[in-house]
Amino acid sequence: MTSDRRRERMTEVLSRRLVSVHCVVEALHHRHNISAILRTCDALGIHNVHLVAGHRFKVSQGAARGAERWLKLHRHPTPESAVAALRERGFRIFVADLADDAVTPEAVPIDGPVALWFGAELIGVSDEARASADGVVTLPMHGFAQSLNVSVAAALALRPVAERVRAAGHGSMPTAGQAEQLQRWLDRDDVLRIGIRHRSG
Repeated sequence: MTSDRRRERMTEVLSRRLVSVHCVVEALHHRHNISAILRTCDALGIHNVHLVAGHRFKVSQGAARGAERWLKLHRHPTPESAVAALRERGFRIFVADLADDAVTPEAVPIDGPVALWFGAELIGVSDEARASADGVVTLPMHGFAQSLNVSVAAALALRPVAERVRAAGHGSMPTAGQAEQLQRWLDRDDVLRIGIRHRSG
């Protein structure tokens, strides 16, 4: 049975989860980049991550699982299906790219649900995602380097958006959703504990 201290920690984390900011990662092939983005989302309290087209990422098994165990992952076979799923839930989409009318993370609209979309390591976001987006988000560059690793770019772009939403006092996971997610985490803990006990016995 999960300890009271662990249960309290889960409850505390869920109270800070945001559901009005989603992260979308498209066709990333390097597991370490995906894992880094998932860790960033967990740390920032961004609960929903969409994995789009061509991912080789597999959820780890057992007690050694990574940040993905604390997040809700949505898998989409194509950019179009991801866009449709987000639109159905009322999300605006901002792709990480370069454009004359791009905005910084500090200027991304947060008056409604918003998804930040990050593309593949070398080629960026797909034409389909770019064409469907409501806008482009970019990071100002003040040095000689004019590009960043995708996991670094995601962290730098997501943090200002998440913190602005949190400061505005909206976008948190509803109480009912927190209770449901807590129960899923507790049930998973019980399953893992039983499995470990059987292996050690």
